[in-house]
This record gives sequence, structure tokens and C-alpha cells, in this order.
Amino acid sequence: MKRILENIIEDCRKWTSKGEVASYIPELAKANPEALGIWVTNLGGEEYFAGDWDIKFTIQSMSKVITLMLAILDNGTEYVFTKVGMEPTESGFNSITNLETHEQKQPLNPMINAGAIATVSLINGETADEKINRILNFTRKITGNDEIGINYNVYESEKKTGNRNRALAYYMKGNGIIEGDVEEILDVYFKACSMEITCKDIARIGAMLANDGVLINNERVISREACRIVKTIMVTCGMYDASGKFAVHIGIPAKSGVGGGIMAAVPRRMGIGVVGPALDAQGNSIGGIKILEKLSHELDLSIF
Repeated sequence: MKRILENIIEDCRKWTSKGEVASYIPELAKANPEALGIWVTNLGGEEYFAGDWDIKFTIQSMSKVITLMLAILDNGTEYVFTKVGMEPTESGFNSITNLETHEQKQPLNPMINAGAIATVSLINGETADEKINRILNFTRKITGNDEIGINYNVYESEKKTGNRNRALAYYMKGNGIIEGDVEEILDVYFKACSMEITCKDIARIGAMLANDGVLINNERVISREACRIVKTIMVTCGMYDASGKFAVHIGIPAKSGVGGGIMAAVPRRMGIGVVGPALDAQGNSIGGIKILEKLSHELDLSIF
């Protein structure tokens, strides 16, 4: 396996020159566009890695999987999906169009920014600090990494430039989709996106999802049914408006982030974490997608 991963990394490095790092959040523009790495955790606890797997980067939109799981744990699936839908979108991840045109005025799914802001608002906690601490502690538990924390430089950068997200949040507040203080909810959202992780951490989350909500130490953290819903939404919505193409060519439940990470869960087989900060036009790691495409073909990972 290690040789396979090393060969794939080498083959895919050329793709990093064809993408660009995220610049709309100034702090993310400092990432190395040539970095490329992978970590694989199988359900037997065996782990393999190659390339720049150990670089730290912020979780960004992969946190949407975590906040969705917590919202379900706190409220149940039925209530969560009265506030956010389950449908894919052909619009960008930060589009406001769907909120205006959708009959219920709710976000189409939890994997776009509006949907994630809505699910963050559902997480239990009397204060913003309590909410983000629950997110941090849950993330530490499902990764097995107690050192995970917030990159405050990225958080401040996101907060200063997050006016599109503010527009989404206040629009939803006006339509009764979210309750509570909008700025506090956004603060939790920005901090959740700014958690600093490695490929190993997101591969561990992927392995838990691949194992129907059970950690590699056999502890269940989310129900099988909730886990099934999360993975299904990852397939249909996890790669933004490129989710259909990703499903056709790679066929693995996955979620990307503009920090360059992609978290993937191959049911009953493995979790995969990749990083490549150079992004394509949809905001997905251009090298990361090529890695997953080659690995899926090599190991026959597609669920379809």
C-alpha cells in the first residue's frame, strides 16, 4: 500500500501547478501550492501515508461534516432537516441564490456555507464558547488527537472577510431558519472552519464514517442511520458543484475544504485524508482529486 501511495503522489504532483491557492481568505493564500500528501486508515487500524501528509492546514468546509453530526446528535435527524435540505446544488458553495429561490427559504444542503451556518446554530451550548468547545472536543475524540486547536490567524482572516457569510446568515435569520445571535453563530462557524489538522486527522474521521459511526477502538459515536445520512449527503453534495462528476469518476463519499483537504470514507474499508492547497475552479484540491481518482481505480474503491 505504501508503494502505491508514493507512486500516486509522484504521478499527481504535476497537477498542483494547474490550480491556485484560496486567496479570498488572505491567510490561506500563504499555503504552499506544491504541497501534496495522503494518509489512509483502514478499519483494522493499519495506517499508511505518503508525500506531505504531516503539514498542518485548516479544516475549512470539512468541518461541515462534524457540525452536521453534532447537530444530529443534539436534535435528531428529523428536526435538523426541517432547517436544512438534502438536495445537491449546481451553484457555488457561498451562493445566496438558492436561499432566494427555494420555496422553503432553507439552505439546500448542509455542505454549502448557508447549510453549515444553519447546522452550527443547532448545536447545543448556552454561549458561543460552549458551542465551539463542543465542536473541538468532538473533533478531538473522532480523530484521536487531543492537540487539535484553532488557527487564530486564519480565524481572524475569515472573520474580517466573511461578509458573504454574514449576508447568508442574516437572510436566514430573517426567514426564521436560524435562531439566536447571528454574530455569535458566525463566530462559531468561523472558528470551526479554522481548526488546524493534518491528513491523518481527517483520515481518522473518514474511517469512523466508513465503519458506520464506530471508532477504531470500537466506540460508537454516532448511530448507523445518522452515519448513513451523512455519507449519502457527502456523495451528493460534498464536493460542491462538482459532486456529480466526482461521484461518476471516483465514487467515494467525500468532503473538501478550501484549505486544500479532502476527507473520504470508503464504506467498510478505509478512511482517506489528502491535502493539496492548489484548488480548481470549484474550490476543490486539484491534486487531491487526481490522487483519489487514481487510488479509486487502483483499489476499486467506488461504491457504485
